Amino acid sequence: MKVFVNGGILLGYISNYCFSKLPLHLGWRMMLGVGAVPSVILAVGVLAMPESPRWLVMRGRLGEATKVLNKFSDSPQEAQLRLADIKAAAGILTNQNNGGEGVWKELILYPTPTVRHILISALGIHFFQQASGKDAVVLYSPKIFKKAGLESDAEQLLATVAVGFAKTVFILVATFLLDRVGRRPLLLTYVGGMVLSLLTLAVSLTIIDRSRAVMKWAIGLSIAMVLSYVSTFSVGAGPITWVYSSEIFPLRLRAQGAAMGVVVNRVTRGVISMTFLSLSDKITIGRAFFIFGGIAMCGWIFFFTMLPETQGKTLEETEGSFGKFLAWSKSKGNKDSENNAEIQLAN
Repeated sequence: MKVFVNGGILLGYISNYCFSKLPLHLGWRMMLGVGAVPSVILAVGVLAMPESPRWLVMRGRLGEATKVLNKFSDSPQEAQLRLADIKAAAGILTNQNNGGEGVWKELILYPTPTVRHILISALGIHFFQQASGKDAVVLYSPKIFKKAGLESDAEQLLATVAVGFAKTVFILVATFLLDRVGRRPLLLTYVGGMVLSLLTLAVSLTIIDRSRAVMKWAIGLSIAMVLSYVSTFSVGAGPITWVYSSEIFPLRLRAQGAAMGVVVNRVTRGVISMTFLSLSDKITIGRAFFIFGGIAMCGWIFFFTMLPETQGKTLEETEGSFGKFLAWSKSKGNKDSENNAEIQLAN
């Protein structure tokens, strides 16, 4: 999905560059109108999509779930095995499925330590994905490039095409690495790259802002860091946020938990998008990216301390991983406290 999203963004950048040659009153109308074409195609395609077997099972529509599984399984026996797994995860075999009643209590009011850990992890990964300034870079890249020294509109639009190209290429890299390397190492490695890119971009833009002479090396470095940021984002936080948050919730809590993650994601994205121009005008664009770099660094610490690996695990195994990770963190903290106490007594 992310491949097609980023491919659409790239096509949007290219079309914007092409339509910029048209008269102003016509160009912006074409830019907006052409976006309706893929939307119509997507709407028609959605009508032909079957419902998720898990969603059907959760609502007691087992016959329809069986038909869907038969379409996508190699044999009827495999379909029945998958249906049994879904029913077990949904709590139907143990009469735990109550149609969603009490889910909010279990998720928010009276969560177990494991469920609380899962919820905080899901909301946190969505928050840091957007709070690290992705939309500030992607949506306002022409402003960044102008600040860096690209004066003409054509140069700025061509540079945004390069941004879209980098996003599309590196999301393809993510598709090859995600199941080979694992979620956690890939996330930590490339979020570290995001931190380095943001801080370097902040330094180069600050140098450009304070220098009276044209510094070509700083201009080149700024452009390179924008491309580096979108590339590392497209391999790390971009796709992994959606993959990770979709596979950590128990099936009985998945709909509500995933919805909460999306709300945090969209609200954070809206805040960043609407405040970036005011923030950069108030404190300079370089300092704004220092803030985003600091947030991304906090995100790296959060991911390191809160997120266990989920690669190749079932829903039940994933839930158990959070419990084990929580117990490991507590035992490590207790061991560190004991070591500190011993050191203090020795002194």
